[in-house]
Amino acid sequence: MRRPSCSWMKAITSNAPPKGLAAALVLLAACSPGAPPGVDKARLDEAVSRAIGDPNSCVLIARKGEGRALYRYNTATACAREWPACDKPGLTKLADLLEAAAKDGQPRLLSCDSAADGSRGVGWAAGPVAGKDLVYAAVMEGDRVLPGLIIASKLEGAFKRAGVSE
Repeated sequence: MRRPSCSWMKAITSNAPPKGLAAALVLLAACSPGAPPGVDKARLDEAVSRAIGDPNSCVLIARKGEGRALYRYNTATACAREWPACDKPGLTKLADLLEAAAKDGQPRLLSCDSAADGSRGVGWAAGPVAGKDLVYAAVMEGDRVLPGLIIASKLEGAFKRAGVSE
C-alpha cells in the first residue's frame, strides 16, 4: 500500500487549505484583543488612527484591576517594542504601563528622547477611561512624536468619538 504524500509542494499547489491552517487562524484570531464590550472595533481603530496613528504607535485598553488587554491598536510586534521609560533608567514595554495603570488607575504622562542625539522621542500616556471601568496605555515613538500630555488629550477625544468613554 502506498503512503499518502504530504509535501509542502502539494500544500501550495492544492486549492484546499491545509487542515491545520484553518484551526491555526481561528486560534490566532481568538488570541488577538478585540474591543471593549459594546464598542465597534473598526470605529475605535479609526478614531485612534486619526488621533495618534503611526507605525510606532500602540494603544491598549484593559479593565481596571486586570492587566489583560481587551483592545489593541496596531500589531503585537509594534506593541511589544521596548522604549526608554522616561521616569526611570532603562527600557520598558507598553504592557508594563498598562498593568501599572490597571492596578492603581493613576494617569501617567511621560516624554523623553529615544535616540541619544535627540533626533527621536517617545511619548507615553496611561490612565482611566472617562466614565468606564477601563484604563488605557499608549505609546508613540519617532522623529515627530507627541508628548504624553497631548497623546492623552487626543485619545480622550478618540475614545468619546468611538463610544468607549462618556
